[in-house]
Amino acid sequence: MTFSIVAYDSEKKEWGVAVQSKFIAVGSIVPFAKVNVGAVATQAWANTSYGPKSLVLLEQGMTAEETIKIITQHDEKREHRQVGIVDSFGNVASFTGKKCFDWAGHVVGENYACQGNILVSEDTVLAMSHAYRETSGDLVEKLLAALEEGQEAGGDSRGKQSAAILIVKEEGAYDGGTDRYINVRVDEHEHPIKELRRVFELYDLSLLKRDDPDDKVKLSGDIMKTIKEVLKKDGFFDGEINTKYDDVTKESLQKWMHTNNFEVKEREDNYMWGAVYRFIEKRKEEG
Repeated sequence: MTFSIVAYDSEKKEWGVAVQSKFIAVGSIVPFAKVNVGAVATQAWANTSYGPKSLVLLEQGMTAEETIKIITQHDEKREHRQVGIVDSFGNVASFTGKKCFDWAGHVVGENYACQGNILVSEDTVLAMSHAYRETSGDLVEKLLAALEEGQEAGGDSRGKQSAAILIVKEEGAYDGGTDRYINVRVDEHEHPIKELRRVFELYDLSLLKRDDPDDKVKLSGDIMKTIKEVLKKDGFFDGEINTKYDDVTKESLQKWMHTNNFEVKEREDNYMWGAVYRFIEKRKEEG
């Protein structure tokens, strides 16, 4: 009932899982990951112990392939299971039991593995693999693209219900306290992958410092007018709508940023990150 991808970004040292299913809260079942250890997707007739057991084995130095052999060898229902693993070095392996419901199978590539069961066809995992390889950007963009293209190619034959993405890296949390860099779930929705991207974009604004250095706008001209219109609309500014970026406007903008939990996107110069400005433009369009 599920299609997923596990992957490793060797440049940024990130391990991740992305998944969609006709199943409630798939993010509570399928994805497991630990920084400098690896990532696991356990699905089909999911054995949830595969997740923590695999991470223990990986941390002990087992490869992805060795780990799958160990966790499945004494499981009497292994032929009903499906699991994908990427280890600390980016080695990948995937297992699809012979009794998983059609269509079921997997595709393994460099530093990633795509797997799915009860799919419309093999096209889903092939499309995911292609999207992952061809999409530019960081790991989260590649994983989201893989889900989107997998769904476009047919996806789960039973339909759509939930989706999730989990990425870990050293000091990944917004305060550096844990490895949970990106942890977003849509537990029940008519279009879970679309909703996952929407929620991620808000998550990105509040919790992540991953902006493209060139994706910024200068706080002047019509851009400044738009910002002041939204500040006034939201009750943070009562002055004249003009192009000036003075101390009053700066204080109002700071209060607005903090109220919306956008502290990680604050800048000390006369520029604003493009992601924040696009959010402001949407607020203006809402009327």
